[in-house]
Amino acid sequence: QVQLVESGGGLVQAGGSLRLSCAASGRTITFYAMGWFRQAPGKERELVAAINWRGSTTNYVDSVKGRFAISRDNAKNTVYLQMNSLKPEDTAVYYCNTDPPRVDYWGQGTQVTVSS
Repeated sequence: QVQLVESGGGLVQAGGSLRLSCAASGRTITFYAMGWFRQAPGKERELVAAINWRGSTTNYVDSVKGRFAISRDNAKNTVYLQMNSLKPEDTAVYYCNTDPPRVDYWGQGTQVTVSS
């Protein structure tokens, strides 16, 4: 069983940056593709960034391309999401999970709020 704990969210002005972290415990996530997901109020949860197990391939939803960067440190069992040039529409709760996600791996998420 894997426990995922997200951190690093907060309140930031439009144009600002945040770096999210996802620390895994219980077992290694080294051989899992991982993703960052977000859910805004009244909207479905969406995958915004994904990374393969080696960290050599990344993919992004169009709305964050060029602004967000996903990375991982398998030695630390941690996945990161660097978010730059944040926009009010990036406001959401951000979660990490495997890609595709496992129902039993969802954590509490971390709130990101971008003010205009």
